[in-house]
Amino acid sequence: MIEPNPLDTKPVIAALAALAQESRLAVYRLLVQAGPGGMTPGKIAAELGIPSSSLSFHLKELVHAQLITATQDGRFLLYAANFATVNGLIGFLTENCCAGQPC
Repeated sequence: MIEPNPLDTKPVIAALAALAQESRLAVYRLLVQAGPGGMTPGKIAAELGIPSSSLSFHLKELVHAQLITATQDGRFLLYAANFATVNGLIGFLTENCCAGQPC
């Protein structure tokens, strides 16, 4: 999870870099829509039309940036958005919004 800490920007940069690619952004947005139950890679690939080999790479990048989680459900992997990380990212980006004045 990204904690709002101006001294450690590496997790923030990693999350923003992961989202700064069209396929990864599409995957992340799809997983947000899916909610906490997540989706299997097969469903993600079918929904977005991303080849499995490419999808695997993008999922790995999103997991590494802590934007999504991967959990084993029987013989399936389920990927889900990590809402805590994104909330931390938003908090970091808006921490000093409007110089403390109401926006």
